[in-house]
Amino acid sequence: MSAERADLAPIREAVRALCAGFPGEYWRKVDRDRAYPTEFVEALTRAGFLAALIPEEYGGSGLTMTAATAIMEEIQAAGCNGAGCHAQMYTMGTVLRHGSAAQKAKYLPGIAKGELRLQAFGVTEPTSGTDTLGLRTTAVRDGNDTYVVNGQKIWTSRAEHSDLMLLLARTTPREQTKKRTEGLSVFLVDMREVKGKGLTIRPIRTMMNHATTEIFFDNMRVPAENLIGEEGQGFRYILSGMNAERILIGAECIGDAKWFIEKATAYAKERVVFGRPIGQNQGVQFPIARCYAQMRAAELMVRDAAALYEAGQDCGAEANMAKQLAAEASWAAADMCVQTHGGFGFAEEFDIERKFRETRLYTVAPISTNLVLSYIAEHVLGLPRSY
Repeated sequence: MSAERADLAPIREAVRALCAGFPGEYWRKVDRDRAYPTEFVEALTRAGFLAALIPEEYGGSGLTMTAATAIMEEIQAAGCNGAGCHAQMYTMGTVLRHGSAAQKAKYLPGIAKGELRLQAFGVTEPTSGTDTLGLRTTAVRDGNDTYVVNGQKIWTSRAEHSDLMLLLARTTPREQTKKRTEGLSVFLVDMREVKGKGLTIRPIRTMMNHATTEIFFDNMRVPAENLIGEEGQGFRYILSGMNAERILIGAECIGDAKWFIEKATAYAKERVVFGRPIGQNQGVQFPIARCYAQMRAAELMVRDAAALYEAGQDCGAEANMAKQLAAEASWAAADMCVQTHGGFGFAEEFDIERKFRETRLYTVAPISTNLVLSYIAEHVLGLPRSY
């Protein structure tokens, strides 16, 4: 593999050591019970990994996006699942870049210590999907100190296991805005204060244990001081968070791909059929080698996107491409790993079927393949907007 920054080696080793305490048996039970990996998340928090992107002045580690990708990649490569807590990293960007000094001082130290969890990102809605500008949830100013929120969000993961939620809502009717991207605002909602008071959370059972939910807002009151940045500019504020989300999930997919490739390679060496290891057959060798090449290419794209992000440069195209290429690489590796193992690939004890289900999500979420291609066509290649 190509050389990587030397300062990342201790981080990777520390993450691997932590993950060794959470073997397949732990994850199989969590998956079987549809439970939240509380012990794992608490261990990551104690080790400071979930505070990686929080500046040291607020009690965080003050690490770069590249270091954060290394953390998430190693979690997945160890056979664990970081989906239960990865949002804490990418939602942080909006608060760090656009939150007030008072908001940072109030929330970031508690998040860094693990006293508060910021893991819920309320953006997607049933009627708009990934058409973020078409969302209908409203936040109407009531006096000088309160907003009243009404509407619904869906696929808001970890809401049941988070104290805080970053919420995007419409504060100006769409027909009254000068630009299509205006009129949306971001709020930091303390769900401990409003649960049962205009906030209802309903879990959604899915193919994988992803702790996702739909949320209903019925005259939920949010203090005006919880508005992030300027009213009406919220879409611009969350873009950096979305780019971070794509990069970090891309890194997770690289970790998954590495896990599948390592698993398949080991099995192909050990499994003997007709008097020789199955890995001696090119029909087994070549799919594994192809997945390795695909993973390496995607890994370089993730690194490039992370470097641009931490340099403060525009990385929308790179973040989207990194997520797509990495998700496709991990899914290809997952399929190959099942094929290499044959019937054993479906057996729970091998962990392949669990990881297979988990990694399948990322060719669809947080943005689907078609939307990434549409973005590249329009914003990179200058092709006409498609409908």
